[in-house]
Amino acid sequence: MAKDLFSKQSDLYAKYRPTYPHALIDYILGFVDNKHAAWDCATGNGQAALLYVDYFEKIFATDISEKQIANATSHPKIIYSISEAEKTSFADNTFDLITVSQAYHWLQFESFFKEATRVGKNGSIVACWGYKLAVASDEKIDELVKFFYADIVGKYWDAERKFVDAKYETIPFKFERLQSKEFYINVEWNVDELLGYFSTWSSVQHFIKINNSNPIDQVERKIRAHWNDGSKKHFSFQLFLLLGRIVK
Repeated sequence: MAKDLFSKQSDLYAKYRPTYPHALIDYILGFVDNKHAAWDCATGNGQAALLYVDYFEKIFATDISEKQIANATSHPKIIYSISEAEKTSFADNTFDLITVSQAYHWLQFESFFKEATRVGKNGSIVACWGYKLAVASDEKIDELVKFFYADIVGKYWDAERKFVDAKYETIPFKFERLQSKEFYINVEWNVDELLGYFSTWSSVQHFIKINNSNPIDQVERKIRAHWNDGSKKHFSFQLFLLLGRIVK
């Protein structure tokens, strides 16, 4: 069973997590032959599932967090449910596409491979992606983001974070590999949106639980001292993709 690290801050997750570029979805769909049903696994607030509503007849979106599902954006084509990634109630050979966005590193890889192979059709596509730490266009803010990430909450990240830092290059992925490419998420944030994004980190929640204090307080003053005019700044996330085909 995957870890549930985002129920507590599910409302913040829905508000502050960046959305995914349409170029990523277009690339993935270029490998999908049929578009009857898709499964967005570990859907969180449904960010990725919503990107498929114009292409599939039905999208099934699951998560182990009841609070995440409660904060998900509703749509007539999306059927949300609470379920483990590694054990679902879906029938065999149901899906043309299976996606896991910014969550694959939390799954039990072998069990998920078996379950995805069971519920996916022969030849269906599995796409798992994540994104690295945001890079700020402002050099001083970028330094402070990296300082917060590594020096303040660095030791509070779960061990699985290493897979994200390595751009999923070291993570097990047993599906038949397809050619992948990198994408970027670009956002324009004000200071409150950056701090809100920090609050969604699992490491921040671990820090709060252990120390009974918020680590964001240790960097907020420095950030606001440099960025206090209400302006928006550019941030870019490098997005990496594992793409595979189910072969039975």
